Amino acid sequence: MVEIKNGFIGTVGNTPLIRLNSFSDETGCEILGKAEFLNPGGSVKDRAALYIIEDAERKGLLKPGGTVVEGTAGNTGIGLAHICNAKGYKCLIIIPETQSPEKIELLRTLGAEVRTVPAVPYKDPNNYVKLSGRVASEMENTIWANQFDNLANRNAHYETTGPEIWQQTEGKVDVWVAATGTGGTYAGTAMFLKEKNPELKCIVADPMGSGLYSYVKTGESQPEGRSITEGIGNSRITANMQGVPIDDAIQIDDKECVRVVYQLLEKDGLFMGGSVGINVGAAYALAKQLGSGHTIVTVLCDGGSRYQSKLFNRDWLVEQGLLSP
Repeated sequence: MVEIKNGFIGTVGNTPLIRLNSFSDETGCEILGKAEFLNPGGSVKDRAALYIIEDAERKGLLKPGGTVVEGTAGNTGIGLAHICNAKGYKCLIIIPETQSPEKIELLRTLGAEVRTVPAVPYKDPNNYVKLSGRVASEMENTIWANQFDNLANRNAHYETTGPEIWQQTEGKVDVWVAATGTGGTYAGTAMFLKEKNPELKCIVADPMGSGLYSYVKTGESQPEGRSITEGIGNSRITANMQGVPIDDAIQIDDKECVRVVYQLLEKDGLFMGGSVGINVGAAYALAKQLGSGHTIVTVLCDGGSRYQSKLFNRDWLVEQGLLSP
């Protein structure tokens, strides 16, 4: 029987696990990607956006005709804009001007008010996250989504993503590995899977320029280098990442990220965004370390069309030193 979903909101979640054939065959492991790009808003952030808004509704913080304000690198804002449309709210997004023009224009197409701001570190009072909180505090009938420190974010994945992975693998999963930005996807999924099987390894994947790898390894956040990836990496431990199981961390540089993204496209037929390159690159590296016979699950966060002007622009990659002329 074909199931009929109840609008946009009823379509969020229950995404399939995809066997990444080329990487699995190379390593002898089952490398599986949670196909979050198949969410109706096109990314894993649909889950967090839905839980954040419905949590605010339950608490009486967001009333009819209200506004949702968020500082976001793009995908959470896109999810929020879709859900605000579906529920009759207004949406105001503050986004670093360094993010891809595709995401910024999509937000405007969806009807969100978009304010682009200079990209500055979190310690700066004009950082896009802090600025969005101040803007929200000055408005009536408004919530600040606060995805980095709002635990509704990780609860979305504790209640949905983790259980889905457990059911889809019939409990036969050895490693959960994912990059983190807000930490919600990694954290909620790790918390659920670790409860089901304490022997399962939960590993943070991290791009260059982020301090999470050094934090896991040394206890101190010491970012080094830079990355072209968007929406992942952090120099601080968000509320969503506090008290979360982390067995290890693995760092993936941009060259490996780009190689992985293009292998996914050319050998697996999957047109993916940059964070997927970090995630699958980490899963691939772990598979080689562990040896054959393991099942490793990661996230296919979003599709490549949101990065067409950068990640899939060969002239741009040459400029970044990531592709030979």
